[in-house]
Amino acid sequence: MGIRSTLPAALIALAAAFMAAPAHADPCEDIAKQLAGQIDGLKVNFSAANITYLTHPAAKELSLGCRGKDYSIELFAKTDRKMKPEFFNLVGSATALVFTVPKDDATTGTSRCLKRMGILRGNTITMRYRRLNLECTRNKTDASITVRRGKNE
Repeated sequence: MGIRSTLPAALIALAAAFMAAPAHADPCEDIAKQLAGQIDGLKVNFSAANITYLTHPAAKELSLGCRGKDYSIELFAKTDRKMKPEFFNLVGSATALVFTVPKDDATTGTSRCLKRMGILRGNTITMRYRRLNLECTRNKTDASITVRRGKNE
């Protein structure tokens, strides 16, 4: 066997190895698809720059961010200043699915953060609950919550 007979076989084997490599999907999109499958009315809108935008009737804005500078995953939700029970349920369910914590704990933590905003504590609340960083803010028209898990957790 000479070089001429082994060279084509080696090239074919090399090409087959590169073709067989599976395509890696974005984990953020996978989580967004899981959310859309588990929560009624939730739809995946589009993805841009490690952020997947979602839509739901109970929220004005809803997004899922992956791999930021300070966090590994982030959930952002915004609604009217006067929050409805559907919004609390949506944020609790989404937090439970994204961060793999029990739904009761996720709903308790997110609603606790959202309900603390007011005259006594101010319009920005930052708290930690079950290894999650919660930041709730409000202005004259909107209220929002950001749920993050740090990179080292």
